[in-house]
Amino acid sequence: MYSGFWKRFCAYLIDSLVLTGAYILFIFIWAGFELFLNAMNVNQAIKELILGILGVPIYISIAWLYFALFESSNLRATLGKMALGIIVVDEEQTRITFLRATARYWSKILSAVILFIGFIMAGFTPKKQALHDIVSKTYLVNKKYTYKENDNIQYTGKIIDSRMK
Repeated sequence: MYSGFWKRFCAYLIDSLVLTGAYILFIFIWAGFELFLNAMNVNQAIKELILGILGVPIYISIAWLYFALFESSNLRATLGKMALGIIVVDEEQTRITFLRATARYWSKILSAVILFIGFIMAGFTPKKQALHDIVSKTYLVNKKYTYKENDNIQYTGKIIDSRMK
């Protein structure tokens, strides 16, 4: 019912491929913007300042928005998680908010900083939570343990198996 380490890892690999494509697109767009600034004869120092001030926040925001928007949407999963049948839920087994998805994303820094042990924890905790899941009070569950209600997209998160509680 809970999604284990290897399934999560494979979903992350798929998401990494998606994000790599997004970053490549960003780099091409950014190179075009730089060419535009060159054509406008913008001073080199000003150009570097503009590109740095705008580029760094945009670059950082791509992955954050990808994870936070997808995981807090009705889909409740990124493309990698969808491919493997995983959804993200909160303690009530319902869709997480954008704020909780944001907390989940940024708390992954904690999971990484301690030699990635925070990620490996998902293989050993009773509810298969990584450190960032514990911090943000989220769970990754296999979608087959939820049932559809009303529409074909949103899952209520009500768990069939009573072990979830």
